[in-house]
Amino acid sequence: MSDLKIIVCVKQIPDPEAPFSSVTVDTEKKKVEVDAPDVINPFDENALEAALRIKETMGCHITVVSLGASLSDTVLRKAIAAGANELVLIEDPVFEELDSNSTAYALSKAIEQLGDFDLILTGRQAGDWDAGQVGSVLAEILDIPCITMACGIKVEDGHVIVDKTIPGAIEVVKAKMPALVTVSNEVGELRYVSRSKLLAMLRKRIPMKKWKADQLNLAPDALSQVGLSELLTPPDMRRDCVLIEGSSPEEKAGELAKIIKSLI
Repeated sequence: MSDLKIIVCVKQIPDPEAPFSSVTVDTEKKKVEVDAPDVINPFDENALEAALRIKETMGCHITVVSLGASLSDTVLRKAIAAGANELVLIEDPVFEELDSNSTAYALSKAIEQLGDFDLILTGRQAGDWDAGQVGSVLAEILDIPCITMACGIKVEDGHVIVDKTIPGAIEVVKAKMPALVTVSNEVGELRYVSRSKLLAMLRKRIPMKKWKADQLNLAPDALSQVGLSELLTPPDMRRDCVLIEGSSPEEKAGELAKIIKSLI
């Protein structure tokens, strides 16, 4: 089934492994600023790895689609270096901080423009806001079956067979394609891409399309941003360590009792 067509939706986000000291919460503007390089959402990398394993097993064409207000083809070329065939960047200021429904709607219009497909893979959630809604909403808009939380995927006789994680067990689910599957981290990390291969990819022309919002035939006023009523800084989790001194266990216990009493 070498003519199998897989679309993998990926999101560009600030590195979720960045230290807490790199994160600033602006409560007035209701924004989170992260002083860290952008990366492909790790859960979407899981989805790409699942697609690449299918490609190794039976052959397929993998198109990676990313939507955002400001995208870096330098970051997203990693998908091509890993083994994807084509990259589609949908970049426009109107895509700034879209809610899940609007993101899914815009992606659906891009996918319609790409043409026929057999399987769409997304990460189970994004590593920035963790909403976990876009994949399911996208499947609903496209009117195709949706299987969530996949830890294993295979394609057989026009169907996708998914090992789905559920509490305490794995459920096997089968759906006729075209279908959409959201992929969980149990699938495994994206295969290693060497730095030399990434650098070489920057110097090469790669199969890539770049679209703006006005090329997607979006309905007027169809996009809406996330509405935050309040954004708070996380609680202070720092802990003070006090070394209790004393010449005997009894003396130390007395000092400890004094400290505990002062805190009550």
